[in-house]
Amino acid sequence: MHELRISDLNQLQYAADKFAETLKDNKIIAFYGEMGAGKTTFIKALCKAIGINDEVNSPTFTIVNEYRSPLYSPVYHFDFYRIESVNELMEIGFYEYIDSGELIFFEWPEKVDNILPEEYLKVTIKVCENGERIISW
Repeated sequence: MHELRISDLNQLQYAADKFAETLKDNKIIAFYGEMGAGKTTFIKALCKAIGINDEVNSPTFTIVNEYRSPLYSPVYHFDFYRIESVNELMEIGFYEYIDSGELIFFEWPEKVDNILPEEYLKVTIKVCENGERIISW
């Protein structure tokens, strides 16, 4: 298990760079954390770390965004926060994304835990009382 502590958001890119170095064969990554923990902000920094120059935004309303990277292309970024039912994911071909072998980031995966693949990398971002973030995987 890995763990990084950051005392402020200025250290976020460093943490994302270190995390990117450990990706290896992990293609499906689920980010857990309370609202405001920094999941989207960390994913933005991670996208920068892997060479994505596109604008990275949380796909809260579109469910999935696609980015291009010289290392990984395409990269899919899902946000399940507004998902009302699993059927919404089935309608957009969720399992086709999963079976693509491409790099995939999930925000709010706990909303669809029952359909996630068996193997994925779980990343937890915890906010401490002093404002520090603990990123573990």
